Order: sequence, then C-alpha cells, then structure tokens
Amino acid sequence: MKRHRLHSEDYTVGWVCALPIELAAATIMLDEEHEDFPQDNSDGNLYTLGRISEHNIVIACLPAGQTGTNSAASVANRMKSKFSSIRFGLLVGVGGGVPSAEPNIRLGDVVVSQPLLGHGGVVQYDFGKTTPSGFERTSFLNTPPMILLQALTKLQANHHISTSSLTRYLSIFSDLPKFARNNTGPDILFESSYNHIEGHTCERCSKDRLVVRTSRSSEEIMVHYGTIASGNQVIRDGLQRDRLSSELGNILCFEMEAAGLMNSFSCLVIRGICDYADSHKNKKWQPYAAATAAAYTKEILSVIPAAEVATTRTVDGAAIYVC
Repeated sequence: MKRHRLHSEDYTVGWVCALPIELAAATIMLDEEHEDFPQDNSDGNLYTLGRISEHNIVIACLPAGQTGTNSAASVANRMKSKFSSIRFGLLVGVGGGVPSAEPNIRLGDVVVSQPLLGHGGVVQYDFGKTTPSGFERTSFLNTPPMILLQALTKLQANHHISTSSLTRYLSIFSDLPKFARNNTGPDILFESSYNHIEGHTCERCSKDRLVVRTSRSSEEIMVHYGTIASGNQVIRDGLQRDRLSSELGNILCFEMEAAGLMNSFSCLVIRGICDYADSHKNKKWQPYAAATAAAYTKEILSVIPAAEVATTRTVDGAAIYVC
C-alpha cells in the first residue's frame, strides 16, 4: 500500500534513469512508495515517489525510445522545476564497461563518477571541433555536488572498516528472477579486434578469441570510481572503445545521458556494467546490472544525512512551520 501523498517541497533527492528496467530497479529499492501527484499538463514527466532511508525521492525515467543527452536534460529540468527543494541528483542505470588489467571491471560491477585526472567525473567524448590536427574536445562538465563527494569518501572509508551493504540490498531482488545473477549467462570478454558473428548470442563466436582473465567469485561485485564517458552514440566497437579510453585517460565506462545533466542538474552518475561496449553487446545482463546500480545508490543514500526542508503550510486556516 502506498503512503499518503506528500508535498512537492518534501522531496529532496532527484533520481533519473533512462530505461524501464532501470526504473523498475529504482522502484524496488524504495523503502516506502508514496502516492503520485495529479498529472500537470505543463510537465511531460511521470514520477515515481517514495522514501529511501531518511530521504524522500522523486524518480523520473526518459520517455520510451528516447535516449541521449538532450532527452535526459529535458526530463531533469522538468523535475527541478516541479520539485524545487531537490538537494542533489542521481543518474542511475546501466553502462558499457571498459575492460583492462587494472581496474579489472567485470559485468555486474558498479562504476561511479568521481573527479580524476582533470575531469569532473564525466567527460563528453563527442563534443568539440575538428581541426587540421584532429578532433579537439572543448566542453568541461561540472563535478558532482560536494555533499555527494563527501558521501563517497565516507562510504569508501566504511568499506575499509566493514563489509559493504551491497549484497544485502541486492537480496531485496531475490524473489524477482529477472534480476537474478544466475539469469545473466557467462561473463566473457573477446579480444578488442574480434567482431561479433551474427546472432543474438555469442554461441557462434570463436572461443579462441576470448581474453583469459583471473577468476572471480560469481557473487563478488566490485565498485570502481573514476571517469565516465558520455555521448549521443552507442559504442559497439572494441577498438574505438579502447582508443577513446586511452585518449581520455582511462575511462571506466560509456553511457548516453550524463553529459546532458552535469552542468544543470548536479548529480552523481552510477552505472551497473551490462556489456563491454563492443560488438558482442546484448541486453542479457541489463536487469542484473540495473539492480547492482540501484543497490549501490541505496547504500550511498544511507550515509547522507537528510536535509531539513523548511516550509510554511496551512492546516485548518492556521500557518505551521515544518522542518
């Protein structure tokens, strides 16, 4: 049963996602779901409202079939206009990982944007100008807000002291087979130069072209912090993936929405790795990767104190002050 409807100013965290499976994972992570607001004809968004820990959360997903930086910016700006007390944003979903010896990113891992090597945590790889000497990137994207960077520090310190809550939060999905790890298939990586053979799976792809990697427990999920590359094109080529990562200073993953948000909707970007941004990519890992990203988001929210939102309301004709 949904809790009674709150006021728009009670919501202090904005959560944006791009795909229905990401919206489903976000909704499952709510400790409590709230009643929706009546539809506003001036606002094209549909919202999911609820609470995680001490935070009232408003979630919005991009319209079906519309991805990319512009669509994400439109959804986030409408959210900010309607929910004026939003303290910070979260962009949560799936992304394509960049494999390397270090960090050893695997499917199902989580990548979190964090300032590194002159980037603010996200870099737009396809925005710039073409010059005689090559393509020159000209944009700079803001860092996540300070409260979220402080939360990253605190959470990382907690992980040095005790175990992560990630596995415990993932157990919330245990009754939903679609999100289960054992529904994903094997985690395999092919050589960057080896292209996918036709078909929805890699059954016809040569196993001789697999990259041999150190084994890892099937239940182990690693969280990686660093630079996320964002742009308006899907990267499905291993060689291009590796070239861009090298040019931009060891990118951890690729996605398609963050660049539209960072300068207008202060947020942290959290991505569950569902493929390796090569021609072998498919959607088999998306539900589990969406679940790991949502579970990490729940964990980061657990270390952030709730903001006191001061408002004046009228009850039976009398003004009251609420924090």
